[in-house]
Amino acid sequence: MTAAIVGIGATEFSKNSGRSELRLAGEAVLAALADAGLRPSDVDGLVSFTMDANSEISVARELGIPELTFFSRVHYGGGAAAATVQQAVMAVETGAANVVVAYRAFNERSGHRFGQVSAAAAQQVNSSGVDNSFHYPMGLATPAATVAMVARRYQHEYGATSEDFGRIAVIDRKHAATNPNAWFYRKPITLADHQASRWIVEPLRLLDCCQETDGGVALVVTSAARARDLPNLPAMITAAAQGSGPDQYVMTSYYRDDLAALPEMNVVGRQLWSRSGLSPSDVDVAVLYDHFTPYVLMQLEELGFCGRGEAKDFTAGGTLELDGELPLNPHGGQLGEAYVHGMNGIAEAVRQIRGNAVNQVSGAEHVLVTAGTGVPTSALLLSRP
Repeated sequence: MTAAIVGIGATEFSKNSGRSELRLAGEAVLAALADAGLRPSDVDGLVSFTMDANSEISVARELGIPELTFFSRVHYGGGAAAATVQQAVMAVETGAANVVVAYRAFNERSGHRFGQVSAAAAQQVNSSGVDNSFHYPMGLATPAATVAMVARRYQHEYGATSEDFGRIAVIDRKHAATNPNAWFYRKPITLADHQASRWIVEPLRLLDCCQETDGGVALVVTSAARARDLPNLPAMITAAAQGSGPDQYVMTSYYRDDLAALPEMNVVGRQLWSRSGLSPSDVDVAVLYDHFTPYVLMQLEELGFCGRGEAKDFTAGGTLELDGELPLNPHGGQLGEAYVHGMNGIAEAVRQIRGNAVNQVSGAEHVLVTAGTGVPTSALLLSRP
């Protein structure tokens, strides 16, 4: 690919922003443009999530972006994160736009909380409402409840334990504890803390579940040629992919032959390795979507870092530490830094490529970033020029 991420920007991450979601989006976009050395008048494309409340024209109007030649939205919640960048790349490479900003902003803690039961989700007058109506009456009406079904089956099939899940939470919180921008800065946890945390839906404990966050993140994408004239080292977009698997539903696909799997992430992984010519052994940092800890283990398997059922052993010891074989979420992830539908993970990947992350991994050349799991999803491979 011949496009790069040249600017990143974010608001603070809080539990009560005290301002509108549109203002959060505007602040994040302006910060990303300032980081890129660009102005709103340089932007001619905007991309976001179907779930984002801030329309492209509203963001453009408020920031003084005069014209848009490209605008797009991607569905399936957090699964859209890396796909927004993929859309921006396609726009730049086809000439549909020159400078495209991907953004996501919400008051997900002080406003509408995704983690709670939403009757409206099963009452939508569309096919998603029909899908949800199958399991909502059974009491599976939160993301944690649906993921717990898969997590329990995964434990049954492969012998994974709550402690195996907890090690993901511990490493994320360890990295967040040294990241001043993280909500859980200076607040590490131990495995004993994880095991003492209350059940949400067995086998998921409180510390297996990501945060609810108010905030916004934006990313600026342009051509590699233009990137050479901008102030920061560009994060080259080596590969980008989307994927949906057989009998796909959202969060949990109940009717698959193999329930304890994430085949959509396997679809994404195969594309990344094929398009980039890289393999899992070339990845220096893994920024994996961690809304629930069991799905981190399953992603490692689907992406080829280890065999099916082997993630519990692969992640034992120091594998995921900053100086380990596969450093995980140096910013703290969504469990430790903030939950901004995975967009803050992409920003962290850019910092790792630039070499200026708070928890910098030495010699980071290739960074993998994944988007939401259990849903149709996406991922990126970013590389140093």
